[in-house]
Amino acid sequence: MNGTLANRWDRHYSTASPLDGRPAQVLTDNLHLLPAGGLGLDLAAGLGANALVLARQGIASEAWDVSGVATRIVNAYAGDNGLPVTARRRDVIASPPTPGGFDVIVVNAFLHRELCPAIADALRPGGLLFYQTFCRTRVTPGGPSNPDYLLADGELLRLFAALIPVVYREEGRIGDPFRGFRDRAMLVAQRPNTRDTA
Repeated sequence: MNGTLANRWDRHYSTASPLDGRPAQVLTDNLHLLPAGGLGLDLAAGLGANALVLARQGIASEAWDVSGVATRIVNAYAGDNGLPVTARRRDVIASPPTPGGFDVIVVNAFLHRELCPAIADALRPGGLLFYQTFCRTRVTPGGPSNPDYLLADGELLRLFAALIPVVYREEGRIGDPFRGFRDRAMLVAQRPNTRDTA
């Protein structure tokens, strides 16, 4: 466990409420694509907003984050509200998900390129990835300042080339920069179903 990173995020969440978390637009805009059940993962979950959305849609979920403070907040809220969410303190870079474990994975505002193959492999056949994070091509300030944590144009599609894209949105600076989905890219992609590829 990266103690320095965990301590920084523990301080960040020390005065937080579960209601401070906001689910990713890639998930809320595409709820109709979710399966009727299964197991979900909110990876680098923070306050677990995406896991809570999945749970309300009938998908039991895990929320993994490096912050023990955040995971305690999520577990308390889920328990108080009868939601099937289990938050775990986990350094996802040091301990990525194992292959074939999840029907749905949601990632929001997190980018570690070397982890992307493990994320794709962690989907069961037919499973869905909902991914959203910041881009280098932006029209407003905000998000990470370190370019290592920003996507190049079209990069999200390349990082998950092993999956079948279902929804992709990245608007860059095209047209009216003050309207639409700017500064980020979103992807919904499906792991090929072995029956479909045979």
